[in-house]
Amino acid sequence: MLAPAPTDYRKSVLSNTFDVTEHIATGDNAIGVILGNGRFFTMRQNYKPHKINNFGFPKLLFQLDLIYEDGSKQTITSDETWKFTADGPIRTNNEYDGEEYDATKELGNWSTTGYVDDDWLKPQLVTAPEGKITPQPNKPMKVMQQIKPLSINKLKDDVYILDMGQNFSGWIQIKVKGKKGDKIKMRFAESLQPNGELYVANLRDARVTDVYTLKGEGEEIWHPTFIYHGFRYVEISGWPGIPDVSDFEGHLVYDQMQTTGQLTTSNETINQIIKNAWWGIASNYKGMPVDCPQRNERQPWLGDRAQGAYGESFLFDNASLYAKWLDDIEQSQTPEGAIPDVAPAFWNYYSDNVTWPGTYILVADMLHHQFGDERSIIKHYPSMKKWMMYMKNKYMQHYIVTKDKYGDWCVPPEDLKMIKSQDSTRTTNGELLATAYYYRLLGIMEKFANLSGQTKDIAEFISLRKNVRAAFNKKFFNENTGMYDNGTVTANLLPLYFEIVPDNKKQLVFDNIIKRLEKDKMHISTGVIGTQWLMRGLTENDRADAAFTLASNNTYPSWGYMIANGATTIWELWNGNTANPQMNSQNHIMLLGDLLIWMFEDLGGIKAAQAAFKEIEMKPSFSAGLKNAKANYQSAYGNIASEWTNNNGEIKWTIDVPANSSAIIHLPATNENSIKESEKNIKEVEGVSFIKYEKGVAVFRIGSGHYQFTN
Repeated sequence: MLAPAPTDYRKSVLSNTFDVTEHIATGDNAIGVILGNGRFFTMRQNYKPHKINNFGFPKLLFQLDLIYEDGSKQTITSDETWKFTADGPIRTNNEYDGEEYDATKELGNWSTTGYVDDDWLKPQLVTAPEGKITPQPNKPMKVMQQIKPLSINKLKDDVYILDMGQNFSGWIQIKVKGKKGDKIKMRFAESLQPNGELYVANLRDARVTDVYTLKGEGEEIWHPTFIYHGFRYVEISGWPGIPDVSDFEGHLVYDQMQTTGQLTTSNETINQIIKNAWWGIASNYKGMPVDCPQRNERQPWLGDRAQGAYGESFLFDNASLYAKWLDDIEQSQTPEGAIPDVAPAFWNYYSDNVTWPGTYILVADMLHHQFGDERSIIKHYPSMKKWMMYMKNKYMQHYIVTKDKYGDWCVPPEDLKMIKSQDSTRTTNGELLATAYYYRLLGIMEKFANLSGQTKDIAEFISLRKNVRAAFNKKFFNENTGMYDNGTVTANLLPLYFEIVPDNKKQLVFDNIIKRLEKDKMHISTGVIGTQWLMRGLTENDRADAAFTLASNNTYPSWGYMIANGATTIWELWNGNTANPQMNSQNHIMLLGDLLIWMFEDLGGIKAAQAAFKEIEMKPSFSAGLKNAKANYQSAYGNIASEWTNNNGEIKWTIDVPANSSAIIHLPATNENSIKESEKNIKEVEGVSFIKYEKGVAVFRIGSGHYQFTN
């Protein structure tokens, strides 16, 4: 579906290849292609040309390679001998506005031999897009799931509201009988107004409307082909007779990839957050990771996925999608070295900040950490270094990066009715954000230089990092208060997590983070940037209980608040239902931050200690506030499973370690000899070796196999 995957067509054009052997018949054959607009011709012609790049009208390049049994070959390509018509049943198709299909215009067996195409037109041979033709590296989109509607209710004469029960992206397939010329209109939305009508203000000028005209020949089954919608509700008008829920089926469309991880706990809020996250992530995989699937945006914003890609990798096998996205980012780089905030660069947004373009490096690091992908690092290292030096040379003054664009985007306002916070004590200094991130990225680039054989660069990165750290602390750190700048959680969290804070001041800085959380009544006060490190930052400083409180809250601002107000995906705004609903995408995953990472690594206890989980660190936060957790993850080496219960400190923990992997496990115990595995003393168990006992926790290394530990 929706193939090929979108790119900046000035830089690359992806090709799809299929084995069509089974479709080739002896004798004459015919080839038929339906060509849609796609991202190549996404919007109306010359729509906001200052902002949105347009690539021209749709074009087709086709090649059929035939290899005969005698070894001879024949190649058939699209050329001037082909025929085409624009007078078929698909009358319009636009990703934002919908698709119109007139079944009375169907062309019969137009793609079979013997079809009379005398009134069809000769195609115009045109110049190919500028981009290099490249085989698509990631799997194509497909209908990955069918969804049955929850209900259908009459709103007024000839108007019905279909409730799918779930916000998702894709389309509706209809099954209908009626007269020739009957016209069914379907409009899509994420929510309803109090009077039961669709709420479409947050879709902006996207018309999100499909129209189907019946041919009147018995039962007709139809769904659109070249568009998708983000929705839960459908307004249906013009239906012949009375529609029934059995007449409709939802199709969830996203990139073909396996769901690789599951996690359930004793806390239902956390469980529902994971479900909402799954639906939101799946909805926004469209050959690239987009920000939302419903309004007139649907753009691959880099900042949304900085740590989001990492968390997503526990739920989906997203390696090939993100490797492809790195190509998109590289191709969007200017000759000077700038990287945009949106890539592919469908929008002309080159604002020269660190936190959004830095995703280029963070995603490459994720691919190596989670999947063992070194090729992407080697491939993109020159472009990454070019961007790092571009930002240094243009915006670094006295080792402080002076340019930021978005700040700590979407900090929850202090009042439910506010669209943006008015409290300056909740706003984090942009130079602090940019410089802290640049310091973090320098550390990753040291590792990348080593992995890619560019060891000559390491000394430069180390020296620059040392100077940035010193300048950062000099400018932003108050040694007396243990506070960075104005003391927001983000301002203190980033230097603490990024190892910028002097060792003898770390506890003081962390104490200030906790004090600020307590001031905010143990609720989120970080925006997109701070939330990417928050849950792990708390847990790694022995306050998993605080992280659990943030994760399980159901009052504003929290992920649970969204659920309490009917969300089935993740919102764009913490208070999207009250502040300014027309600004709120109800299917937007940027606010997840590092929540999924924390859930799998620190609740489930599944974390890669070596690339691709060759070695696993299993260190669940047994004291976080849960009674039990069950997690599994399909790694490159096989399935990893971790299931534990905590009954007043008595822990039962079942672990599966795949072949050719090992795990380091951390289990609370009164001493190193109090742990048993399948009722045997730990020292008697083959494949288990003791590492250390420290602060009430026994640490062991275990080989592949199935284990049942108790303390």
